[in-house]
Amino acid sequence: MTAHPFFRQLLFVCLVMAWAVPAAALPRSETPLDAVWSFAKGDITDAARPAFDDGDWRRVTLPHTFNGSDGDDGGGYYRGPAWYRTRLAEFRKDPTRRYYLTFDGAALAADVWVNGRKVGRHEGGYARFRFDVTDALADGANTVAVRVDNGKGRDIAPLGGDFTVFGGLYRPVSLVSTDLVHIDMMDHGGPGVYVSTPRVDARSAQVRVRARVSNDGQAPTRLSIVTSVRDAGGREVARVSKAVAVEDGATTDVAGEITLADPHLWNGVADPYLYSAVTTIVDAEGRERDRIETPFGIRAIRITADRGLLLNGRPYRVHGVNYFHAQRPGRGTAVTDREVSADMAIIADLGATGVRFVHYQHPQQAYDEADRRGLLVWTEIPLNGVIDPGAAFERNIEQQMRELIAQNFNHPSVMVWGLGNEVYAESDNVLRVIRAAQATAAAADPSRPTAYAHCCQADDAPKALISDLGAFNRYFGWYPDQKGTLGEWARGFHARFPDRPVAVSEYGAGGSIRHQESDPGPPVPAGPWHPEQYQALYHERNWRGIANLPFLWGSFIWVAFDLASDGRSEGDRDGINDKGLVTYDRAVRKDAYFWYQANWSRQPVLHLADSRHVYRTRAAVDVKVYTNLPKVSLQLNGREIGSVAVRDHVAIWSNILLRPGTNVVTVTGGGLRDQAQWTYDPAASIRLPPPGAIR
Repeated sequence: MTAHPFFRQLLFVCLVMAWAVPAAALPRSETPLDAVWSFAKGDITDAARPAFDDGDWRRVTLPHTFNGSDGDDGGGYYRGPAWYRTRLAEFRKDPTRRYYLTFDGAALAADVWVNGRKVGRHEGGYARFRFDVTDALADGANTVAVRVDNGKGRDIAPLGGDFTVFGGLYRPVSLVSTDLVHIDMMDHGGPGVYVSTPRVDARSAQVRVRARVSNDGQAPTRLSIVTSVRDAGGREVARVSKAVAVEDGATTDVAGEITLADPHLWNGVADPYLYSAVTTIVDAEGRERDRIETPFGIRAIRITADRGLLLNGRPYRVHGVNYFHAQRPGRGTAVTDREVSADMAIIADLGATGVRFVHYQHPQQAYDEADRRGLLVWTEIPLNGVIDPGAAFERNIEQQMRELIAQNFNHPSVMVWGLGNEVYAESDNVLRVIRAAQATAAAADPSRPTAYAHCCQADDAPKALISDLGAFNRYFGWYPDQKGTLGEWARGFHARFPDRPVAVSEYGAGGSIRHQESDPGPPVPAGPWHPEQYQALYHERNWRGIANLPFLWGSFIWVAFDLASDGRSEGDRDGINDKGLVTYDRAVRKDAYFWYQANWSRQPVLHLADSRHVYRTRAAVDVKVYTNLPKVSLQLNGREIGSVAVRDHVAIWSNILLRPGTNVVTVTGGGLRDQAQWTYDPAASIRLPPPGAIR
């Protein structure tokens, strides 16, 4: 007889929890709690009680969202409460340990009960948070109940934004066990260790390690805090030890500094070298009480008004994309680390050197990938579109900023803390909230500058001047109310404000792979027709306008991937913002993607544009190729047409005559080859291929 999958998963949870107790001898242990949860949408009376009968609830695994089916269909989506419950069986509580429930993300607010006892509430949908559940746990079976709510309130950001707020336990949950003496687990969801490099040059680097040490025992304790710095191969290259006495019930900051000779610098995409700092707590008897390993990079970043960003003292052009948390059709943001890594690989393959994580804190896997791939990151809190003037909203903004910084301080990829994006109103309350975010960031991490993405008022609007750096969302050539070109605007801004560092935080245009048109005119942004060709032409013009402007400290395309925005009704389907360089399902890289890849990538690129424009009504066509090769050859129906020199990453053959029926177009160069089939029918009108036919 074969066991039902649910009971197999439940048995796994029981075995893991039983195993976790002997593991208490380790400095710390972490047990995933993702396998079996009961779920119900709506507000349910008494669902926090341990004896509550959830037998008719759905069985789900984490990550999970309750907006997978309605968050990207354009028909409105559920915003409100839902419940999750799970049971920890055969648990044995050790009185010499502390236990913490860790949630990597729950949107937007989460109330948590253990065995019917409320252990806490967290407000904010995108940061990790923890609750100390030691006193609530008991020997034997334990019940965890979580009420999540992604409804709009007054006090929790974001209150606005052009994106779907997917609700649920959409990131992993775990139970962490530590010794009574441990690295602080309640430091705004962060690791409790801060590694910085306040002085860096080619000959030496100062490495500073600050650890927050907690003593939950019943007596003061004398400890040694030992940090071993190790190179990428795991070899120790430096060590520092600090003695400290920690009072019972107290948390103490312990800092040590190391001077590292001849450091191997973290140098962006060319050489993203990572060290690690292994911090260990050792008591007077020589017992190891806790240990945490922190990857870090040694680099110096300075952002200037005239030379842009300087990485390790040299100008470094930051160009890349805006990236929403990895999303997938039918699952929204309930994705795996593997899918986050796949997204970051597509961004790296583009040749990007930077990425803006919008419009909220992303999963740790995204920051880890940026570290490993050398992508410089702008990451921000979800202050977006709208504020509430009350004090509670301001406190929530400050809280989310502290969480963002505590959880991401150690990533060498992080260059800028973002204060927010496109707050539409102009008022004293708006200024007060943005200033509160600025002050919080400056206090938590004075080593990194801040930026605010400004959109809808004058370049020198007061709210655009609060952050350390200037940054603007500008869509010249897409939204008709914005006149001029991106390059003209950027040069004009620099001329008017020569002492203000500036970046292009967003620019982009919609593009559907199902909409194909020769020589397209400007589409209606809110309309149903967004030809892929116009998106590509838009990006050709705009990148050429800013490519050679050394004063820009960054430029970020909106957006890497099509994304869920359930309120939109435009392009080839409702509920999707189609400005991505890649489709929502990640199956197709649009022509504009290859335009940038030809400009940015160090690898050979050869891409035949308009390959999806399979139905042609004119015999004479232009054949266009995006490439970084010096010369490209064309064949039509097996016949050699000839080679042309590449100009500014584009090769063009004009007025190539198609024959009636199917034509095979082939381009080659540098050992690469691309091909398309175009059907010429002079009597036909433009036809769209059926959904799913294009890949």
